[in-house]
Amino acid sequence: MTSSKFPTPLGQGGPPSATPGGIRLGLRANLTQFTLLVVVNALVGGMLGQERTVLPLLADDVFHLSAYTAALTYILAFGTTKAITNFFAGTWSDRYGRKPVLIAGWLIALPVPAMLAWGPSWAWIIAANVLLGMNQGLTWSTTVIMKIDLVGPERRGLAMGFNEAAGYLAVAATAMATGAIAEHAGLRPEPFLLSAAYLVLALALSTVFVRETRDHARAEAALHPVQTATEMTTAQIARRTSLTDKALSAASQAGLVNNLNDALAWGIFPLLFAAHGLSIAQIGVLAALYPAVWGAGQMLTGWWSDHIGRKHLITAGMLLQAAAIALVAAGTTFSVWATAQILLGIGTALVYPTLLAVIGDVAHPAWRARAVGVYRLWRDGGFAVGALVAGALADAYSLTTAIWAVAALTAASGLVVAVRMYETHPRPTPAGN
Repeated sequence: MTSSKFPTPLGQGGPPSATPGGIRLGLRANLTQFTLLVVVNALVGGMLGQERTVLPLLADDVFHLSAYTAALTYILAFGTTKAITNFFAGTWSDRYGRKPVLIAGWLIALPVPAMLAWGPSWAWIIAANVLLGMNQGLTWSTTVIMKIDLVGPERRGLAMGFNEAAGYLAVAATAMATGAIAEHAGLRPEPFLLSAAYLVLALALSTVFVRETRDHARAEAALHPVQTATEMTTAQIARRTSLTDKALSAASQAGLVNNLNDALAWGIFPLLFAAHGLSIAQIGVLAALYPAVWGAGQMLTGWWSDHIGRKHLITAGMLLQAAAIALVAAGTTFSVWATAQILLGIGTALVYPTLLAVIGDVAHPAWRARAVGVYRLWRDGGFAVGALVAGALADAYSLTTAIWAVAALTAASGLVVAVRMYETHPRPTPAGN
């Protein structure tokens, strides 16, 4: 019989409320810091949302970029930089602490609003997106890691649901706000001034009120038997997350395709809508609808994955995304596209927090931050892949051809999850078994 003095292994049963060092794990025990980090991540999302409606139109109307591949270079720059920064964010947060990495992410972003608002050439927009990618990689990765640190293993899905909901509801709200501002004041500079206020508030909160959480991860690691895996190098962790572990690798490829879809929605959908005569305000509504449903839905789907498991939600979400993208390709009216955006948001909500919960389930606390970094390297690499694939197909064929191709790729990704991933969140063991 197992003594109640010792906790259950990682991912099995509920964690104790306090560790041997006196650090308390759990959502309720850390509610103030958790809530603060939710607010900070909403501001991270707002920084991304400033571009969703305005920048694709800016490329066409202000900088007169006729080739789709050229117009999507800002997404390529953003995605590549963010993906690489994600990887280092995990390593740096283990080495230096979570809070310094978070603050560094906000400092890097300080020039971004001015560069977007007044940059005299497209090169300035690309440079701003390099800085924005670094900002998003450092700040979003760190808020994810810090929330996982605080809540312990039993409520990871719920924690990731709140984290991603805050970020993408802010993306949606800011996309709609900047669309409305652009409709009345023009594409520049007014829509980008909102993010300057986000930056000041986020930097103040992160510097003054956010507390370091690395000791929570160390305390959780101390609860579990010493494993050989805890001594893995970063290269071994990268290989395991990318290739050898079936759940981690399936999550990594699904994350890449999911953000490839987001690049499509960010860069191609507004151009398609504009080509069919929609106004900037209508495009802003459509650009906001998808991340709004995605964001709000994650508060349910993260919790749901804690109760029914991860794999089937991810599979269903990828297949629903494929159907929604196909509906965008087939549609020609605002109402059809609005329906498609809602379905795409639901599908993404099923997938997004659940994939992060998979990483938290499988990775040991001693190397979890680095595994999150590797996963987010793959996931946000999808922005770069999406910009290249969608831009090249749109230039060679048409916007709708690019959208149909991504729909097929998304369906294939869902089937990979169905075949390869194992369930990572075990059901509670009945009493007496």
